[in-house]
Amino acid sequence: MQSLSNLDTIFKKKIFRIPDYQRGYAWQRRQLVDFWEDIMSIEEGKSHYTGVLSLELVPEAKWRLWENDLWIIENKKFNPYFVVDGQQRLTTCIILIQAIIETALQLPENTNPDKEDYEILDTKLKDIRRDYLFQDRTGSILRSYVFGYENNNPAYEFLKTKIFGEASSSNENQETIYTHNLANAKAFFLSNLLGFAPADRPKELALLFKKVTGHLLFNEYVIESDIDVFVAFETMNNRGKKLSDLELLKNRLIYISTLFSVDDEEKTVLRNRINDAWKGVYFQLGRNKNHSLNDDDFLRAHWIMFFKYSRKTGQDYIRFLLDEYFSPKRVLKQVLMATTVEDVAEARDSEIDEEELIDVPARPQLKSDLNVSDIADYSQSLKEASEHWFKTWNPTLADCSPIEAQWLERLNHIGIGYFRPLVMSAFASKQVAPDERVSVLQEIERFIFLAFRVSQARSNYGSSEFYNASRQLYYKEMTISEIIKLLKNRTAYLFDSAGVFKPAAFIEFMANKFEHGSKNGFYGWSGLRYFLYEYEQSLFDQAKSQTAKISWSKFINDEDLWTIEHILPQTPTLACWQKHFQAFPETQLRALTNTLGNLLPLSQPKNSSLRNICYAEKRADKNNARGYFNGSYSENLVAEKYEDWTPQAIKERGLALLAFMEKRWAISLGDETTKLRLLHIDFL
Repeated sequence: MQSLSNLDTIFKKKIFRIPDYQRGYAWQRRQLVDFWEDIMSIEEGKSHYTGVLSLELVPEAKWRLWENDLWIIENKKFNPYFVVDGQQRLTTCIILIQAIIETALQLPENTNPDKEDYEILDTKLKDIRRDYLFQDRTGSILRSYVFGYENNNPAYEFLKTKIFGEASSSNENQETIYTHNLANAKAFFLSNLLGFAPADRPKELALLFKKVTGHLLFNEYVIESDIDVFVAFETMNNRGKKLSDLELLKNRLIYISTLFSVDDEEKTVLRNRINDAWKGVYFQLGRNKNHSLNDDDFLRAHWIMFFKYSRKTGQDYIRFLLDEYFSPKRVLKQVLMATTVEDVAEARDSEIDEEELIDVPARPQLKSDLNVSDIADYSQSLKEASEHWFKTWNPTLADCSPIEAQWLERLNHIGIGYFRPLVMSAFASKQVAPDERVSVLQEIERFIFLAFRVSQARSNYGSSEFYNASRQLYYKEMTISEIIKLLKNRTAYLFDSAGVFKPAAFIEFMANKFEHGSKNGFYGWSGLRYFLYEYEQSLFDQAKSQTAKISWSKFINDEDLWTIEHILPQTPTLACWQKHFQAFPETQLRALTNTLGNLLPLSQPKNSSLRNICYAEKRADKNNARGYFNGSYSENLVAEKYEDWTPQAIKERGLALLAFMEKRWAISLGDETTKLRLLHIDFL
């Protein structure tokens, strides 16, 4: 480890590249605030330790492919480095320097004919750019970026054009969560710099530049060998965003690739395969810039599909991957010692069901069975699976058929839960046809609605079976038809011997919702929003319109405004309500208020103060923009069918909604008497 270095020293005769297989820029507001506070709190004459900056010298065979950088490496003797660890801090420093430059260009004090000649600490802005951002070859159009990404990284063009403000050399400017973070960091710093009083701004810019380039200290560590690179990476623990398990695994696989007894060419090919796989994975996880996907959730789901599910603890998967399956001892062919007496005793005390244990080679393991192709195949599987993982979360942005996208959206709306690995497997498995996928998506949705929303099964009911089914489907040990049969078998307890649905559990559950706790009946049912949204969609389909009137994202956002309305309000004190409802005792009035037929999905969220007005005002006429006639399809139907809102209307609409439930999920809820008990208005 070398002595502490500041940026001014670190950037002497070097160019830095973030390899394309690394996770992109991940810092968000919390890390930016910490960084800003660290800099602002540096006292005069003091420095701040920022962490380790680990660099790997780029091999000549690699940098010779960098056409725009050959001149600065060969002629000016700059050394090219990959940033192994510390990219988040280094990127943040560079963005702050760029923000300082842009702010200085706009200063009223900058009266130079060439604004770039303005000086900060006796250094012209153009020279600051040259030292930290890019250098131009004299008499040439070649420009070499001192800091940046490899040019096939999706963030390369974004950093150059949106952060550094340079002209684009490409028509593609692919945005992901990582480019979104880059833009947010720049906006954060610009906002803070403009927050200084105009009179103080020149002095504060100079002080900040001095701090960021001279008083942030790094342990600059140039790693000499492959083994050192990956051992160092695994043991680093610096301030910032904690390394994800996915990052640790990538590092481990590259390290293991150096241990195989194969020629250097094969090792290089394997390492490139791993890097290419992680590049693909990181692209998919960050592809939706408004909703990035968690690294470790994906890795665990792939582990369930690729290996075998264990519910021992939440961290089983990474311990297995790092300590067992991709352990160096499996490549070095070390003979393990026999299990100790203490270990045997500990194993006997375990309460874990043997059926839940991870399927790994038995101990003691006497020889390695891990080879180059195992690493390559696993990496490729991870890359392919990431595309399907993204698809399960973002079906409308992914390459899947409209009907597949529709059912994936439904699963995300209802809460896909532990079925996501199985759905990913259904897309990853090459034996599954599109129509089969649709069939299993439909059956999963029905299972979730009946088991969890209607019958209130515990949240992990059946999880082990379906986790294991995801692996069996992936390895062609199970077919879609067998999985559908398994789903039906798991809900068989909800039906009688003749195959008729038994509503007793639903009736009992809803009775408790009406009579105990908050006593809010169907309004407190966990399946209400999904059910009413599906009902709205059915009306939309019947209307054969091109325009849906309710957006799911807005429908579930119910912070200050209401998207589900009690038509009969919860406090019906106005005379217009008393006319039809004053005769009911309090318990029955509460039941009428919170029963299914009285709950209406709205196309426009309304403030709670609007909910107590009379039905005539709610219904309004077709010229009233906020009336039911101009609302959702559900609102339209109520307005057209009911001139007044009465107990009979509530009953009639409730029965109609239950009829929809029966048809939509292929169940029977019994005769009218049974349905009125379910609606909790059998007193009518």
